[in-house]
Amino acid sequence: MSAMPAVFIGHGSPMNTIESNRYTTAWREFGASIPRPHAILCVSAHWYVNTTVVTAMESPRTIHDFSGFPQELFDFKYPAPGSPAVAHEIVDALAPTWCGLDADSWGLDHGTWSVLTHLWPDADVPVLQLSIDAQKSMNEHIDIGRSLEPLRHNGVLVVGSGNVVHNLSLIDWANTDGGADWAHVFDDAARSIMNNDPAQLGSVLELPEARQAVPTPDHFLPLAYIAGIADAAGVPARTLLDGYAYGSLSMTSYIVD
Repeated sequence: MSAMPAVFIGHGSPMNTIESNRYTTAWREFGASIPRPHAILCVSAHWYVNTTVVTAMESPRTIHDFSGFPQELFDFKYPAPGSPAVAHEIVDALAPTWCGLDADSWGLDHGTWSVLTHLWPDADVPVLQLSIDAQKSMNEHIDIGRSLEPLRHNGVLVVGSGNVVHNLSLIDWANTDGGADWAHVFDDAARSIMNNDPAQLGSVLELPEARQAVPTPDHFLPLAYIAGIADAAGVPARTLLDGYAYGSLSMTSYIVD
């Protein structure tokens, strides 16, 4: 079996779930271009807790972890099955890093389903989520990514869902499709690293612009898992598409082929 790709998606607003734009079109085209996965493992910015745990229920619920959006989003369901068997494979792959099994507390949050409704709209492939441990360092997250790389050879599509640049406090509603200068500097630097030496991703956080681009680590860290996979595979990540929203959100996405 050929290895499945791994992908980081800059997911932006939950409205991308129900809107059609150049980003969602690219996600759909990517999903249509790959073989059917055995399972999908998503690392979402929205499951940021103090431990490493993977969902292990048969039927993960659709979590609506936001407010202030149209009722259509709250009514949305992504009824993919789960897979306790694949959850155990993930636990084994991450050893000796401890990873717990979540049988009933989480599910699929909007960082996962807003993307997967385009990548895999039929929702008929088992989907699992891996939490982001807030207590781990950047290099530890990259190491977890390296540990996930062999799963790709068993048909697991690994998806990181976040945003390279994500600062809601600096949103410019008038700048619908543009990015601030500092956002461009940071996003360009991250792209250079991902396209050349993904293992060095942590160094981009030393830039002065990182303070504005990554005010909290949750949306940036899913990229570390894809960087680790790329490093373990011995290939750079390829840019799927790039762009900005409202000045302070980067929509850049990457593929590891």
